[in-house]
Order: sequence, then structure tokens, then C-alpha cells
Amino acid sequence: MRLFLDTANIEHIRHGVSLGVITGVTTNPSLISKEGKVDYKRHVQEICSLVPGPVSTEVLSQEASGMVAEAREVASWATNVVVKIPASLQGIEATWRLSREKIKVNFTLCFSINQALLAAAAGAAFVSPFVGRLDDIGEDGMALVREIVEVYKNYPDAIKTEVIAASIRHPQHCIEAARASAHIATIPYQVLLQMIQHPLTDIGIRRFLQDWRQVMGEDKM
Repeated sequence: MRLFLDTANIEHIRHGVSLGVITGVTTNPSLISKEGKVDYKRHVQEICSLVPGPVSTEVLSQEASGMVAEAREVASWATNVVVKIPASLQGIEATWRLSREKIKVNFTLCFSINQALLAAAAGAAFVSPFVGRLDDIGEDGMALVREIVEVYKNYPDAIKTEVIAASIRHPQHCIEAARASAHIATIPYQVLLQMIQHPLTDIGIRRFLQDWRQVMGEDKM
């Protein structure tokens, strides 16, 4: 399972990429607005320059024609841009039209298998089921990821759409996404940091250092 960062923070992205484990980014106007007053286009282009893989960014139009026009513009900003299109009737039409033009689409705000099936039929490169938001209303968000993956696997020759487990809230979600065979999990920066943490590792490192100092006689100096 590949890992993307769900953020617009340049320093967090730079750090994640430097670790060698972050291969893409998902972002949107809300995340970019958290970074203060920035030039949206330039900000996305800077992210694209840092990330080796796909960078998903969102269109604002609600009509298919507007989505397509915006997507064409956004896709021209960098070669690794992916356009986020919402799971609506207008979004399906826009996704189909864009896929014919070889513009990659991340079909976002997905909350059902039917939406995921339509995304694949329309030619979306990615579909993003929102795990955390389903959990918030008492449903099993990760079950949806698992079911979408299972359905897609029934048609390996016809469906090339990759599943991005989105709206990840904590490290356990990452484990569950991997068990569900999601192609990608897009995670907040804080979750990335939490994934490597374990108290026994911290204790072990301290103990190794203490033993080394004792062997070298540094604790007697």
C-alpha cells in the first residue's frame, strides 16, 4: 500500500518525501486556506515539484462543463496533477469527458459501492472512499474500502481505478486500509509521525544507548 499525505503544508510534504515513504499528496482549497493567503496555482505547483507521484487538487465548479474547464486548466499546471471531481451526476459526466482526454481524475467524496462502480465505468484513475466521515455517522468506513477493493478485483481487465482510503483519522486506520488491500492511504502528517512510534522502541533505544555508554566507560567519566 502506498502512502500519500493529505495536506497543503509545504514543510510537512518536504519532510514526508525526504523520509522516502510519501509518494503523493491529496489537497483541496480548504487545506490550502489553512496555510494562509497563498497563490493557489503556485502553491499547487510547488507541491508538485516536491512530490514524485500524483498530487490531487480539487475543482470548485458544480456543473460538468465548468468542472471540465477547470480541470483542463489545473491539469496544465504540472505533469503529476490529478483532478479531484466529486461523486455526483455532474461529476460522473465530467470524469468521463476528462478520462477521454487522458486527464487523470480522483473521484472524491465517495460513500458507496455504486458511486465507486460509476467512477470506474467513467474512467477515474482513483476513487476516494471517505473512511472517517462514515465512522462519524456510525457506519463502518473501512468496510466500504474493503468492499470496493473486492468488487474491483472481480474485473481485473476492465477496472484499472485505484482505491485511495481517505479521511484517515489515526494509525489504526492505516493498518485496516492495508488489510483491506487499499492501493493507497492518504494520511494527515500527524498520523505519519504516529505510525513509527512505539513505547517499546523508545525504551529499547534508550537501553541500547545506556549499555553502549557502560561498555565504553562513558558513564564513569
